[in-house]
Amino acid sequence: MSRALGAAAAVAVLTLVAAEAGAKPAAPAAFCGAYPGAPACASGAVECATCHTVPPAFNAYGRAVSGALLAGEPRPLDDARFLAGLPAALAAVEGLDADGDGASNRDEIIGGSVPSDAASAPAGAGCEGEGAAAAAAAAGYDVCRYDARYVFRKVSIDFCGRTPTREELASFDAAPAEARASIDALLDACLRGAYWRGQDGAVWNLANKKVRPLQTIKSGEGAGPIPLADYFDDYAFFVYTQIDDHDARDLLVGQYFVDRVPGDVTAYVRRDPAAPGGQRVPEARRAGMLTHRWFLVVNTMFTAIPRTTAAQAYRAYLGLDLAKQEGLSPVGGEPRDFDAKGVQAAECAACHATLDPLSYPFSRYEGLGGGAFGFANAYQPDRLARFVETDGPAVADTPEAGVLFGQPVADLLGWARVAADSDEFARAVVLDYWKLLFGEPPRPDEAAEFAELWGRFKTVHAYGVDRMLHDLVATEAYGVP
Repeated sequence: MSRALGAAAAVAVLTLVAAEAGAKPAAPAAFCGAYPGAPACASGAVECATCHTVPPAFNAYGRAVSGALLAGEPRPLDDARFLAGLPAALAAVEGLDADGDGASNRDEIIGGSVPSDAASAPAGAGCEGEGAAAAAAAAGYDVCRYDARYVFRKVSIDFCGRTPTREELASFDAAPAEARASIDALLDACLRGAYWRGQDGAVWNLANKKVRPLQTIKSGEGAGPIPLADYFDDYAFFVYTQIDDHDARDLLVGQYFVDRVPGDVTAYVRRDPAAPGGQRVPEARRAGMLTHRWFLVVNTMFTAIPRTTAAQAYRAYLGLDLAKQEGLSPVGGEPRDFDAKGVQAAECAACHATLDPLSYPFSRYEGLGGGAFGFANAYQPDRLARFVETDGPAVADTPEAGVLFGQPVADLLGWARVAADSDEFARAVVLDYWKLLFGEPPRPDEAAEFAELWGRFKTVHAYGVDRMLHDLVATEAYGVP
């Protein structure tokens, strides 16, 4: 769908009701049984109200459906009668235009827009016959299909941080047959520029929620008053894995470090593993950014079983927030509560049956403390022995082995490998760039393009972000004004 035409087309939650009796919980699945190809039904059942404002109040589409649903029968309808009558009621109002925007209810549902919202138009609305020419004339671009000139200008803004020059546009307009090649060449040039890859550039800032910088405890350049670790190492490592088609999985499995080289465009070079600088985890035990000093200092700190560390890794690199009950995959026999924190309580166990096995592989890596309080964020196989006095004798029995996505892992290196090769990682990486360029996650009508894109990231793109971005700017979502 055109993002200009569909700016208000985020599909609302559907909870159909039969009458004044209120919402029918079986309705979302029944609705998707009638419209299995609707974008709002991509997950199997719609999630928000298309027929309601605040239940039991109807919106315009809900009033139409309610009026057509077993008209004349006494209310309230029981579930069986409601479900039996719903398909016919939906069919009866398909040809109507509940919101008066010129598109039928059926066209709105199939097109991914909202049949009760006049500001929400279905894909292709106004793009038939003379309407297409009129829409293009009004917008200055072809708002009904992929517009290469629009994309050329948008790539320059999104990736170079500037509008194209008159000379660049004139050159582009003079060779329409070479439009895709011109877009790719411009994108390549922008991906090498300071706006995209420089310090504090677009890619650098993508790392903010993963690194979570805090200047007060920064060491190195621009050190704060309590210098514990230098997050510039994390930013440099992140950017390096995202440029020049490096393997993005190194975010989690890379066993090297990266230095910044100042210049007109900041350069990033792999550091000699024998010269780790402020990093202290030995090469054989490194797992990308998961074992960087900053990550361990700010997340693990003095904790025996680093649940916060594992939860942040799960959220930052796999896109799953356990606090929102995302990615729950309970492990049998868990949680075992080695550190006597009460995680077996009924209100805690549901999440900790996933979280604790995620955390065990992080438990041999120091955050703060160790030795003579040396901030030695090193790998220490016997680390948990020193927590016995505070957390009880069982804490020393905490295993290093854990479970990720139902797959047993022997240690953090195994955890990182399973994570890096997962669908969740590929989807999370591509989603970062999608949200950077669009300002929001994929809309329902863009879900198929997005899924294909992250699938190709794992295969065709070989985890190279630059290759993925060339595909992204060729999508309908990016190229239809």
